[in-house]
Amino acid sequence: MTDDARAALELVRDAGQFKWYVIPLLLVVLYVYAVEAERRNWDVLFAGLALWGMDWFNEIWNALVFHFTERAPVWGARGATAYQILIGLNIEICFMFAVMGVAAAKLLPPRGTRILGLPNRPVLVAVNSALAVGVEVLLNRAGVLTWDWSWWRAGFPALIFLVGYVPFFVACFAVHDMPRVRTKAVTVGAILGVDALALAVFGALGWI
Repeated sequence: MTDDARAALELVRDAGQFKWYVIPLLLVVLYVYAVEAERRNWDVLFAGLALWGMDWFNEIWNALVFHFTERAPVWGARGATAYQILIGLNIEICFMFAVMGVAAAKLLPPRGTRILGLPNRPVLVAVNSALAVGVEVLLNRAGVLTWDWSWWRAGFPALIFLVGYVPFFVACFAVHDMPRVRTKAVTVGAILGVDALALAVFGALGWI
C-alpha cells in the first residue's frame, strides 16, 4: 500500500473529522436544486443530478481498484476534510460535483449554436473536461489529490480527460437535451439506482 493510500484510508468514514461547515454547504446545494425546481427548470435539474451520479459511479469503481489491488486507488483524497466518504471522495468533492452539473447545464447555448463552426455540445464537453483536468493537476500538485499509478498522472492526462470527465459532461448534456421530463427522470433514476445498489452491495461486503 502506498503512503498516500494509507493516509486517505485512515480518514474514510471517520466521524471524528466532522466539521460544522458541512451544514451550510449542504444547504447551498439544496438551494441550488430548489431554485431549479421552483422554476420548473427540469432540464438543468436533471442534468445536474446526472453528472453527480456519474461521479458516484467513478468513485465506486475507484474504491474497488484499491480493494482488489491493495496498493492504491486510481486517485485518492487526503488531507483536511469534514468527512471522507470513500478513499477518493470527501464530502467537499461530493458537494462540488452536485453543483458542477447544474452550472455546466445553465451555461449551455441552444443546440443549434455553433462554436468555431462546430456543434457546441462536443466542443463544450471537451472544454469543460479539459478545465476540470487542469484543476485536478493543481490539486495534485497541492498534495490533496493523489495519483499513484503511472498511467494516471499529469504527464499523461488522456485517461483523466477521457475516463475522469468526458462521460460526466456527455451524460449531463444528453440528459439536458432529452425531449421529455419522464425520460430525464428515468435516466437519472437508473444512474443513481446503479450507484445506490453498488454502494449497498460493495459496502456490505466491506470492499469500499
